[in-house]
Amino acid sequence: MNDTQKMSTHDSLKAVSYKLFQVISDELDVNTAYVTQRGPTAMKVISSFNKDHYIIPEGYAVDYDGTYCRLIIQSDQEAMRTKNLGSFTLTKDLEVTPQLEVKGFLGVTLRDFYGEVFGTLCVMDKEEKDFSDQDVHFLKQMAEVLSYVIHLDSTLADIELLSVPIIPIKKGLAILSLQGNINESRSQKIMEDTLHYAADKGIHSFIIDLSQLMLLENQFPDVLKNLVSGLNVMGVQVMMTGLPPWLVQMPGVSEHLSQLKTEYVADIESALNKIGYKLEK
Repeated sequence: MNDTQKMSTHDSLKAVSYKLFQVISDELDVNTAYVTQRGPTAMKVISSFNKDHYIIPEGYAVDYDGTYCRLIIQSDQEAMRTKNLGSFTLTKDLEVTPQLEVKGFLGVTLRDFYGEVFGTLCVMDKEEKDFSDQDVHFLKQMAEVLSYVIHLDSTLADIELLSVPIIPIKKGLAILSLQGNINESRSQKIMEDTLHYAADKGIHSFIIDLSQLMLLENQFPDVLKNLVSGLNVMGVQVMMTGLPPWLVQMPGVSEHLSQLKTEYVADIESALNKIGYKLEK
């Protein structure tokens, strides 16, 4: 019943689904509502709501072939409903049915923003339930809402991958290109990822490029001071390039820069030359 693949956290999906589950539970008069994600071999519950009876926990996983979700996804209607799972032809012999001890069930396919199958949105109850066509339509509408949230999570994940752009040049040498605004959460990630990268890859020289840096509310990011200090402690040589004139001229910035134990050069090529690395055309 375990799927060993690590799945995305989908924090936004979880947060929104928790709010929708209460609405769904009240509208359909059911105890449990949950969202699953399809993995390579299993379906895994990534968020759930249990009103009175604790039926489906988060993290619960079942091999794909033995799930109700498979029946939902394979259905032409992209939905499955039954008054009683224990007597329904398609579900009565599944291993999971006697384990859950539930009867009423309704589930619909959950797709992402681009129409690809993500998983399912399901409801169940210990009592028999006669779900109408209107109930199916309602749950499908809720699934459409969640599809946009899945897209948001995916977009945020892509942004996070770009939030610490470290470019390896050769063994022991790398460039950190800081772009855009740097807020508190991104500052922490920059610190953690850069120091870990330096230690893991045996970096002896780091070039930090500031040419695309923007200042949030005109506040000089403390992460630069802490990052340079951390790299210095590790014995890493630090050079900074691309200091835009407007940045240097800002009140207090020159003082911050003067406190950093680093060399300043005009551009990345100059920094590479200073280290002894020549760019070949």
